Formats: sequence, structure tokens, C-alpha cells
Amino acid sequence: MALDPQSRLWTLAAAAACLLPLLLQLPGTMAIAIAVLGGAIAATTRRHRLPAWLRLLLALALLGYVMASSHFVLGRDTGCALLAAMLAIKPVELSTVRDGRSLLGFALFAPFSTFLLDQGPLSLVLALLGATLALAALLRLADLESGDAMRALPPWRRLLGVWRLIAIGLPLAMAAFWLFPRIATPLWGVPERVLARPGLSDRMSPGEWLDFMNDDSPALRATFFGPPPAPSQLYWRGPVLWNFDGRTWTAAKRLQGLPPAPATHAARSWDYEMTLEPTETRQMVALDLPTQIPEGTRLGLDYGLEAPRPLVTLTRWRMRSAAPVAFEASLHPRLREMALRLPEGYNPRTLALARQWRRKAGANDAAIVERALAWIRSDFAYTLSTPLPGRHSVDEFLFDQQAGFCEHFSSAFVVLMRATGIPARVVTGYAGGYRNRYGDYWLVRKSDAHAWAEVWLAGRGWVRVDPTAAVAPERIYDTLADRASGNFGGRLAPMLDVGDWLRRGWNDLVLGFDAARQQRLLQPLGIDRLDQRSLIALFALVAALAIGWMLWLTARAERERDRLLRAWHRLGARYARLGLGRAPHEPAGEWAARVAASRPSATDLESLSARFAQWRYAHGDGRTQGPRELDELVRALRRHRP
Repeated sequence: MALDPQSRLWTLAAAAACLLPLLLQLPGTMAIAIAVLGGAIAATTRRHRLPAWLRLLLALALLGYVMASSHFVLGRDTGCALLAAMLAIKPVELSTVRDGRSLLGFALFAPFSTFLLDQGPLSLVLALLGATLALAALLRLADLESGDAMRALPPWRRLLGVWRLIAIGLPLAMAAFWLFPRIATPLWGVPERVLARPGLSDRMSPGEWLDFMNDDSPALRATFFGPPPAPSQLYWRGPVLWNFDGRTWTAAKRLQGLPPAPATHAARSWDYEMTLEPTETRQMVALDLPTQIPEGTRLGLDYGLEAPRPLVTLTRWRMRSAAPVAFEASLHPRLREMALRLPEGYNPRTLALARQWRRKAGANDAAIVERALAWIRSDFAYTLSTPLPGRHSVDEFLFDQQAGFCEHFSSAFVVLMRATGIPARVVTGYAGGYRNRYGDYWLVRKSDAHAWAEVWLAGRGWVRVDPTAAVAPERIYDTLADRASGNFGGRLAPMLDVGDWLRRGWNDLVLGFDAARQQRLLQPLGIDRLDQRSLIALFALVAALAIGWMLWLTARAERERDRLLRAWHRLGARYARLGLGRAPHEPAGEWAARVAASRPSATDLESLSARFAQWRYAHGDGRTQGPRELDELVRALRRHRP
């Protein structure tokens, strides 16, 4: 059966709504290209189908474009992009009811694929909207195929029917989400993404951090149980970089399996819970320095923290940290050699300056560190607009440009310290944060990414030195509210706070609902912990009630699928309460005549009964009346009272 124009429009609109949340998770250029191609195909095939050779050419071209954009590497985002591309060109075959059903069935995969890339509330709302429109379009196609005049119903009534169907299965779905026993670790893994999320890594190259530091999306949220640290102590320690090849800093892989270096911590510590956004890597951060870490995580020799598996979803971690008083006060000779190593043939002016400083300072390492910081304070500036360096990157920064951001300051400072004979290394992570006044938690954004230096001083061990803070302390310690004060962004701060607080609530309520939180689900009712057996029993009870609800509603809907019939049965129930109910074998007209004989005042019941019988059973003009007459009759039956 051929599609009529309205049914075709319904089908295309539903497919587009299903595709929208998936497109929003793809790279911008790719998403725009797929959307434009899908719209062009839907418009050009409205009257005529494209020839087979052109359809094949379009499919191959789109497949090649997606694979080339993904560097011909298969992954989670590559598969989702291929699904979006195939869905965009599927309308070339849309001409019959069967084609419409095929397109809608295929389109329903798109909202579910979106959750492989993002599980935020916006993706859920758009996915529900797409699924609702797809089900409504399927109902319209069914009406079209059956030739039922009910297909002329207004769109909102068709959508209302879909929402009723969803309401039937919602209790069972909620019971499965909240009560079905969860396992602590997944049974299977999710394929990695080809286009990785921006985040901290175990390498730092010139220019690689620019996009990351301009990204204001959240990196983590932390809640402190007690007074929080001062802003100058909010250093979130991440990967530590030891190796330098003249251009790129990298972590020392062979140190990751060694136990943490000995450290003496200050008496004051901070107990906090941290929620990390997905990064697709194992790299974690912790407030400098962690003293207690979550079970399953691993702390390296240099206190770089790793998760047991890639952080592909939102994760929550409870830990404790304290500032170090002495950090690896005795340095192993091999580690000292690593912390002094510099590549040959690079940065001759920096090496010459370092030798000059060493001759003047003698054995006073602390004086050399302070001299370098004083030079930075007096002559250097902070900026994100820096050209890519040449071969002698540190020489260019220290003597020519004298302007850059944390990537330049930390790298040049560590090279300068190593050249003077002071062991040094680069530490990456985040600095600062913003306190949300509504949720009383600290928000750290990706734009708070930072790199600083650690130098080894006799008697103290590793000491944090932040050369960027020496020249631009406002860039490190000020919160977003401080930076936005006095402008339009400052006036929007309360709205932004509320928005992020709502997102945090979604993370806690839905995305962060794991096995541990499920076992503590009934703590407000005095039940401290639910074991697996209790969870199974509770789920079975709630699921049985939900299935009973489903069976009752579906049986009722099957009996009273027609709203006219529903109104007629309710009218009969009102008379039954007076002892004048209709017998199962009694025709409508005879029942109305019997009621009118016993109650002369019920004369309008006979007319209503005649109209009902005419509409429901007549094969002539009764079935040719429109939906307006049907609405009027239903309202009359609902208003009638004995």
C-alpha cells in the first residue's frame, strides 16, 4: 500500500526526531553533513525514487566519508556515526507502508545508540521524544493499512495513546532499574571511542592543551565532609611526567607498578567524595597528596592515581588527602638520574644560564628556585596566544617570547631546574575550582587544567612550585565567579549554578546508581543494607505487582479499546448501581426501553442508545460520520446521569 503525504510526513518527522540526539553526540562537521544529506534525500524523493545506481553511490560515498573521518578505525563512535549515516539515506526507499515500518524500526536504534556516547538528561528527553513520535507514526501506518476512519484523529490524541502504552510498562521498567540486583563489575566491556574525549593524559606536547583549556565542560565535582581547603591548596594531582625529548613530556611507564614513595603528611586532612566525568582513560586525579584511596585503584610511585578500568561512565570515589610535610626525603640514585635527564643538543642558552646560576649559588638549591621565580614575576606574562615552538622551545620561551600558559611555564621551569642540577618533574592535573552555592560542592572544569613543577630539595623531598601562579595567580586561584564578576556572565551565575546542581542531581540519582548505592537504598527506612537475596525478593514482589498492573490495563484496553464503548460501559455501570444494569445478553435498545418503562424520566437514554447502536453497528451512513460527531456522542454519554 502506498503512503499518503501525511503518513510520509509523520514517518520522516519521527525518523528525524530519533536521529537528532545521536547527531548531537557526533563531531559537528560530520553531524551537519549527515543532517543536510538526509534532508536533501527526503525532499528530492518526495515524488520520485532515485535510480539504484545513484542510491548505491550515495551509500558508498557516505560510508567512505564516515570511515575517513574516523581514520578507518572501528570504535563505538564510528559505529554510531555509521548508523546515523545509514538512517539518513534510508528515506530513498520510502514509498509504501512497508517501507515506512522499516524506516521507523531502523530509526528506533538511534536513541539507544545515543546512550553509548552520552547518558545526560538532554539525551534522555530527546530519545523519549523520538521514540514517542516513532510509535505514534507506527500507529498511523496501522490505521492507514486498515482503512480505519480513526486515523483522522488530531496528533495530540495519537501521542496521548502512545503515552498510555508507555505508562503500562513504566512500573516494571522502574522496578528493574532500582531493584534488579546489580553486580559491582560489568560482565562485558564497551568498545573504546575512536574520537577520544579531551582529558588529562600521560603526555604533554606544545599546543595540545589549547582546546582542553578552552573547554568549560565539567571534569569533576567534589563534596568535602568538613571545612574545604583554601583555594591555594586546590591542586588536583594527575599524571606525573618525567621524560622529555626536547618537545614532548611523557610519564615513566615503568614507575607505575612501584609502591608509593614514603611521605609525611600534615595533621590536617580533607575527607571528600569526588565524581569524575567520563574520560575513556584510567587516569584519575586526587587532591594533593592522597592518603587514602578507593579500593581497586592504584597509586604509583609518584602518586599518580589510576582506576581499575577505563572511565567510560560517570564514577564516584571517596578518598582522603593531606598536604605533604616531607615527600620522598631520600631520593634513589636511579630516580635522581631520571629527574635530571635532558636530551642532548637542545636549548643551549638555557643550559648556559643554568651553569651561571649554579656557580653563583653554590650548593643552595632553594636560592636557585627563588631566583627563577623572581625572574618570572618580573619579566613574564600569561597568555594563551602563543606560536608553536621550534627546536629549542625552552630557549624561545625564556629569552624571546617570555609569555605563555602553564604548559610553557612548567616545562621551561623544570628544564631550567634540571640544567642547574636540581631534580625536577612536571605534574599535570587541575587547579582551583568553583563552589556551587546551591549544592555546596566544588565544580572543577576542564578549563581548570593545569601543569606545575615539583623540585627535589634536600631535607624536604619533592616540593610543589607553580611558576604560572608566580606570574598570574588570578588564573590559578580565582574562581569562575571571580573572573565573571562585573559582566553579563556574573549576572547569569545563579542560573548556571542551578543548572549544574540539577545535572549533579541527575548524576547522583541515575548515572551514579551502582551496586553499592542499591544495597543502601532502604537506609532512610532503617534498613542499613540489602543483600542479594533481599534484593531479589523485593524485586520479585514489586515486579509481580507491576506485571499485575500491566495485565489489568492491557485486558481492560483490549475489552474497551474504543473510547465510545468505554463511555457506554461507564454509563451502564452508573445504572447498575441503582439495580438497573444491562444483562450480558440484552441488546442496547431493549435495555434502554426497559429502563424507560421503570423510570419514565430516563427518556433521553433511549435516544442515546439509538445513536450508540447506529454509530457502532450500522453499515450505512452511521460509519461515515466524522470525528466531530463521535466526540459529541462520547461527551453526551459521559454527561448522562440516571
